[in-house]
Amino acid sequence: MLGMLDIVAAMDQPFCVKFIAGGPLTTFTSNTTASSPLAAPITVNIPKTRNTYCKGKACKKHTPHKVTQYKTGKASLFAQGKRRYDRKQSGYGGQTKPVFHKKAKTTKKVVLRLECTVCKYKMQMALKRCKHFELGGDKKTKGAALVF
Repeated sequence: MLGMLDIVAAMDQPFCVKFIAGGPLTTFTSNTTASSPLAAPITVNIPKTRNTYCKGKACKKHTPHKVTQYKTGKASLFAQGKRRYDRKQSGYGGQTKPVFHKKAKTTKKVVLRLECTVCKYKMQMALKRCKHFELGGDKKTKGAALVF
């Protein structure tokens, strides 16, 4: 009986699934609830200053860092790959290189740029994926009313 599923509705748990695969009984429970359409989207809020370890030669200790969001710079027209691509594209013959259409991700990872306030050493720190990101926004207070 490989892969047989028994779905058991338990009184004290939202839902419980038991897998029987020729071995000991394994139980997985889910505590997720359906999100309501009125729920506000979750925003990741990061303060503009952060006390963290500095790897600079002058510091090598925990110091305050200024936090900014990393942004990709403007692409150079004179980079070797861009010159090669433009040369190949010039003239008649249409699109010469494949154009990617199978995009799978809906979000990008947020990258923070940390600058030490003591020695000006800069480092980058990647966060997890999120749809809404805010830098230095208002802190949420407990029991605050929802504002629409």
